[in-house]
Amino acid sequence: MNQPLDLDAMNEAAERVYAHMPATPQYTWPLLAERCGCEVWVKHENHTPVGAFKVRGGLNYMTRLKEEQPCITSVITATRGNHGQSIGFAARATGMQATVLVPRGNEVEKNASMRSLGVNLVEHGDDFQEAAEYAATLAASEGHHMIPAFHPWLVAGVASYGLEFMRAVKDLDAIFVAVGMGSGKPHNLPRFIHTGRVPVELGACVDDLCDQFGV
Repeated sequence: MNQPLDLDAMNEAAERVYAHMPATPQYTWPLLAERCGCEVWVKHENHTPVGAFKVRGGLNYMTRLKEEQPCITSVITATRGNHGQSIGFAARATGMQATVLVPRGNEVEKNASMRSLGVNLVEHGDDFQEAAEYAATLAASEGHHMIPAFHPWLVAGVASYGLEFMRAVKDLDAIFVAVGMGSGKPHNLPRFIHTGRVPVELGACVDDLCDQFGV
């Protein structure tokens, strides 16, 4: 994504998100604060309709697609889980049909969740890359709109969590964000921070035993 998000774009995306879900809460947890030796706020993205922040990106993408290209009725994408749930939820909310490609052996619970959202789930290939390449082939041959795993509209939707958090909690000293593929999640807070609310520290965290490049 070459063009940085400005605050107006982030606010517009947030309005699209809020048409289909409320803001998620943020809480302080006394035992966590005791362990860390400071006040700690946690943003609860597990309270979204699919239990993950990525639904925000899907809602912005699908709503904007509906606004700009109303003739499109079906979309296709590839995923290992949360991105597919996001597109499935957003497709149902906007009246479109979604096909989602996953690699063989994908997590059973994720597949069940996507199917429950009305997704046409197709298992293909041994990894995400093979599933994504086949999704592109099907998009071309069957006339679906192809949604990539990373896109500016997805990032703008996800940015709404940062707007909520920084507007709800004043005078933050530091923010720490978990890093994965995550639709550019770690990139969103700096874009809002640079509008004038600057914490002392912004940290990106990943488990040293976790493959952060899985989609």
